[in-house]
Amino acid sequence: FRSREFEQMEIEFFCRPDDSRKWYQFWRDRRWQWYLNLGLTEGRLQLREHHEAELAHYSCGTADIEYAFPFLADGEYGELEGIAHRGDFDLRSHMEGKLVREDGKLVLETDSNGKPKHRGSGRDLSYFDDVTRERFVPHVIEPSAGADRAVLAFLCDAYHEDNVPDEKGNPRERTVLKLHPRLAPLKAAILPLVKKDGMPEVAADLYKKIKKRMPCMYDAKGSVGRRYARQDEAGTPWCITIDGQTMKDQTVTLRDRDSLNQERVPIEECAELLTERLL
Repeated sequence: FRSREFEQMEIEFFCRPDDSRKWYQFWRDRRWQWYLNLGLTEGRLQLREHHEAELAHYSCGTADIEYAFPFLADGEYGELEGIAHRGDFDLRSHMEGKLVREDGKLVLETDSNGKPKHRGSGRDLSYFDDVTRERFVPHVIEPSAGADRAVLAFLCDAYHEDNVPDEKGNPRERTVLKLHPRLAPLKAAILPLVKKDGMPEVAADLYKKIKKRMPCMYDAKGSVGRRYARQDEAGTPWCITIDGQTMKDQTVTLRDRDSLNQERVPIEECAELLTERLL
């Protein structure tokens, strides 16, 4: 599944040749964990090492992180990211010219006269280690991820439909984006229960305080149930409701998007509490 344009995220990590296998495993595992930490379901992910026949001519090892997108057939996965151990191919190519692999080794590609087909810069790109007194051409580990595909995977994984009780206790179909809080466009919504009795003013003041720390919104339109539903669809992790109890004891209702649990917390602790839960 390709698009005309795409955004790519890449790292070029340079390391000592004798440590390169260790760093390749480090970046492979770290990138895998990145997707898990941001909420992708592990059962829909796979880390696939390329077989030797699959490897590009420059590669000493490549692993793909793949996701079982719902629009693919059962058992099929789409690539999210590749982590490549590129050896010294990149820097040697800059220095010497175009390289090809022969008998397991990278050699300079030559024409029929034995001359390089594509010349390099001739510049010495080796590195001298002052501690070990060694000179070497660094190896490169390259994680390369499709930002667009990652976003699509996060959206697919987060999309859920379930049933929740409405304001009268009757089951109501709900569409909810269970995005990881760090990915949610809005972290919280501040809702006055009604547009009177001082609740809008208290809600507006709380909104200003929380807005200084994280993206949030003030929402006073419609019933509180409809407002909850809107925020669930947008993936907002928490809703804070200012109600009659707030006006008595300065506590608010903090509602969790995924569990639907509601708890009373002091209004002065809201901003700090949400900040802690985002970490």
